[in-house]
Amino acid sequence: MTLILTSSAFENGSEIPTIYTCTGEDRSPPLSWDNVPDSARSLVLIVDDPDAPDPAAPKMTWVHWLLYNLPPTTAGLPERVTRAQLPAGTREGLNDWHRTGYGGPCPPIGRHRYFFKLYALESMLDDLKQPTKNQLEAAMQGHIITQAELIGTYQKQA
Repeated sequence: MTLILTSSAFENGSEIPTIYTCTGEDRSPPLSWDNVPDSARSLVLIVDDPDAPDPAAPKMTWVHWLLYNLPPTTAGLPERVTRAQLPAGTREGLNDWHRTGYGGPCPPIGRHRYFFKLYALESMLDDLKQPTKNQLEAAMQGHIITQAELIGTYQKQA
């Protein structure tokens, strides 16, 4: 069985509604997942944009959201999830705005792709405090059982 990641707000490969972006309410979209392996001990969610700052000449991957140690029994996250609503034990990393929590799409130019990546790990991660994406990915090495991906796009209207 393959790990599956979906959102009721947008289909894989389609546009992310404005309400979930910096030009809307900047709220996190609802996410659901299924087929988490029985051997999983924790989940990691990484949301990033590999097209920054310009899809025609990308120079970096912009990190929008980092969550780790999500319980494997969790089936998703509600829309506009707050820190208090995160499942017990969930930890947050720093996004590229140097804060925790969700930061929605806010591309300066062009249509960007936003990758929502869910990883099932065979262990819990140590408390990394508020890791960057690189620190989180380094801690995950050797512990990933499987992963799922959901891609949305967004372009600011002129």
